[in-house]
Amino acid sequence: MTEMKYKRNFCIVAHIDHGKSTLSDRLIQRAKIIDDRQMKNQILDSMDIERERGITIKSQAVTIPYHANDGHDYELNFVDTPGHVDFSYEVSRAIASCEGALLLIDASQGVESQTVSNMYLALEHDLTIVPVINKIDLPSADIPNVKHQIEHDLGLSVDNIQLVSAKTGQGIDALMEAIVKRFPPPAGNLDAPLRALIFDCNYDSYRGVVVHVRIIDGQLKTGDTIKFMNSDAEYKVEQVGIFRIKFEETGELAAGDVGYIIAGIKTVSDVRVGETITLAENPAQEAMPGFKDVKPVVYSSIYPLDSNDYEELKDSMDRLKLNDASLVFEKDNSLALGNGFRCGFLGLLHLEIIQERLERDYDQAVIFTAPSVRYRLVLTNGDAVFIDNPSEYPSGRIRSAEEPYIRASIITPAEYIGSIIALCTEKRGEQTNMVYLDEKRVELTYEMPLAEVLFDFYDKLKSYSRGYASFDYEVIEYRATDLVKVDILINGKIVDALSFLTYKLNAVKRAHEVCSRLKDEISRQQFKIAIQGAIGSQIIARETVNPVRKDVTAKCYGGDISRKRKLLEKQKEGKKRMKMVGNVELPQSAFLAVLKEKEN
Repeated sequence: MTEMKYKRNFCIVAHIDHGKSTLSDRLIQRAKIIDDRQMKNQILDSMDIERERGITIKSQAVTIPYHANDGHDYELNFVDTPGHVDFSYEVSRAIASCEGALLLIDASQGVESQTVSNMYLALEHDLTIVPVINKIDLPSADIPNVKHQIEHDLGLSVDNIQLVSAKTGQGIDALMEAIVKRFPPPAGNLDAPLRALIFDCNYDSYRGVVVHVRIIDGQLKTGDTIKFMNSDAEYKVEQVGIFRIKFEETGELAAGDVGYIIAGIKTVSDVRVGETITLAENPAQEAMPGFKDVKPVVYSSIYPLDSNDYEELKDSMDRLKLNDASLVFEKDNSLALGNGFRCGFLGLLHLEIIQERLERDYDQAVIFTAPSVRYRLVLTNGDAVFIDNPSEYPSGRIRSAEEPYIRASIITPAEYIGSIIALCTEKRGEQTNMVYLDEKRVELTYEMPLAEVLFDFYDKLKSYSRGYASFDYEVIEYRATDLVKVDILINGKIVDALSFLTYKLNAVKRAHEVCSRLKDEISRQQFKIAIQGAIGSQIIARETVNPVRKDVTAKCYGGDISRKRKLLEKQKEGKKRMKMVGNVELPQSAFLAVLKEKEN
């Protein structure tokens, strides 16, 4: 077994698209733990969605051997982390299992907003940071400028910067040496009682829950009886080992190791990430401090397209929950769409990924309702309640309402600053800071409602800045707002699945958008259909689907005008009667159209 002083645990963190997964590929290739025939791009990204979108969603750990220039054999444990802000909880968990972090920076893009936030995450855990400039082979690489940004924006020493091209493999050997020299070995006591921190878990349909652990103190062997320190549950260890792309059984793990445990655990809900594992016979005195609980920020309801598929959807949600502990859901139902689930997500990308996985991995045809945030209401009787579902809105019983605010950090080239400030102001943002990082780049800090960021903020930010602006945010607090519930009526009947909560001054605009999209989707009937947006009994928007008309006066050639008028009046009466009994069927595409932004 490798001595502790020859082990190194580190993670790779960076902004989106700065090359984390590609660098992981090169490190794995350099270690030759799999042959070239099995090697493929994004080897650690196991989900199809990750490969197609070119993003990492789940952190992945791997252990590789390295023979250093000093003649010793080292064992390197590293974690490839996601870059997107929705999955920053994955990054914080990966960081807790490491002593060092490679902070990757794109040689053409430079320091971006999540580069800064990931660096602070690493510093909070006292990690040693090695800055790495990646993509040095690009024609647009500006290495001197990026070095200046690292020193100026991040306050890191220029002497420690490593230059690599993860694509071509240039500079990888020097980087491996820097990892061995710069990162400290893990600190831990081999002879102390076992303490192991759970930093992730996933579900295997053959073996049950596979628990990913970092051993802090002591040793763990196959056959040991382990105990979860918070829940007091006990399990017998069936298999322990390390990650070598696939699981590699080693029979034991010791202080400083990162590996996995299989112990016949049935469901992921039995395992809490951040829990401490110890031995039942010789327990540790105190548990490790865990992680903050993941809190959903965006809420939406999911319904099956065909209400008969509800049980299938329920099974799919349960199976999906096994591999995504951050997904929160409860039963929900709607008059228009039947039974479904109210779900909490970490952000809109997380919602999209869940939707795509339900459709592709589980063959479910589903409808998602418009995303909403969680509001805090104080009722007239003094009770405080949280609501995220428009159907629970207690109209007429509200004394005050508050909505979640975020602190947004935007780094942009200076020439786009005017349009970005206008966009943030339009979204009710308040500027709290503006710093020129250098002659070309500006960092803007805004406090704005989370609800305003949900719909099209990110897309507009990218289009206004031609893709150069980067965006990062954290939820900070609840602040007072003027909240209203907007109902959508079709022929005077409320369609509950289309109702939404919004800021009062935005209500008319949002209601007009929804009504005009529905008008495009609802097919014409024999009678006039009114589509209305209303706050309580006050109508604030209206669109009309005109009826299909038969020319009843076609037979009248000349003659008295009163005869024509009589026929038209008769038709009018008929249409009025038809409207009273006529139900308008809403096509499924209508629900989907309301969610999508209208193409300009």
